[in-house]
Amino acid sequence: MQVVQVKVLNPKITQDAAFSLPTRATDGSAGIDLRACIDEPLLIKAGTTHLIKTGLAVYISDPDYAGMILPRSGLGHKHGIVLGNLVGLIDADYQGELMVSIWNRSNEDFILNPAERMAQYIVVPIARPEFEVVSEFSDKSARGAGGFGHSGRQ
Repeated sequence: MQVVQVKVLNPKITQDAAFSLPTRATDGSAGIDLRACIDEPLLIKAGTTHLIKTGLAVYISDPDYAGMILPRSGLGHKHGIVLGNLVGLIDADYQGELMVSIWNRSNEDFILNPAERMAQYIVVPIARPEFEVVSEFSDKSARGAGGFGHSGRQ
């Protein structure tokens, strides 16, 4: 898969210089920035979530891949702005508008401005294993059933 189709749903993305088609910030960027496709600044009160449109639909089509919406690290660290669902998984056959659940987990209100970069979108490969029901696993791993901090700090 080398091509992902992008449909512009809101004309301001191509008509307004503040908005832009999805791009990578640098040549080394793994994801593309998703911008808030809103008409005016939006007050996101502390502890609340809002579903924000991007004005874009993305169609991957290849079921061996999926899209993921991830938070922007700077917004999360500096302002407490993360994704309401923590990570958004976009199936290859989804053709609707990309929307971003924005959660203000901080104690301070935040203003999201039109065209502001609010999240990032990546495409990842998907493994499609077959599952075999067994009564015992074929071998014992060193870890076994240990979890939740069993190998380090509790």
